[in-house]
Amino acid sequence: MKIIGIDPGLSSTGIGIINGSGINISGCSYGSINTSKKTPLPGRLHEIYDRLFALLKVEKPDLMVIEDVFSLKQYPKSGIILGQVSGVILLAGMQIGMTALEVPVREAKKVLTGNGSATKMQLEKSVRNLLKLSSPIRPLHASDALGLALIGLYRCSRRHCLK
Repeated sequence: MKIIGIDPGLSSTGIGIINGSGINISGCSYGSINTSKKTPLPGRLHEIYDRLFALLKVEKPDLMVIEDVFSLKQYPKSGIILGQVSGVILLAGMQIGMTALEVPVREAKKVLTGNGSATKMQLEKSVRNLLKLSSPIRPLHASDALGLALIGLYRCSRRHCLK
């Protein structure tokens, strides 16, 4: 199976791809889609959509796992923008015919580290250890995305959920 994990962000959307079955991982790749603050919001959303759509067409993953949208009370506008980014990500997946699974960040942290309040660095270390990688995963958004892909791989192996 091939699972793509996506950590949505306007400046940096983390991407992680895992190949494997159950707990057996045969490969992974990761990176991010970065946009410029100088570009207006619609242009940035379009860039995320275009680059992700192209990646999905080439990689043809079996499942897309995306971090569920959340909003902090003190930063409501950030939650709205994150929702817009998630929307274009889900649209790109839908247009490819992908099944999408949304996972809340606290749940992902709990599954991967045992602590729903883990820091980004703790999550990165846990993901790195699970994937048996020797070098730190950067950017950290890519580490989060790889963690989401791992969760998708584990869940699908138990449920046999292919397209």
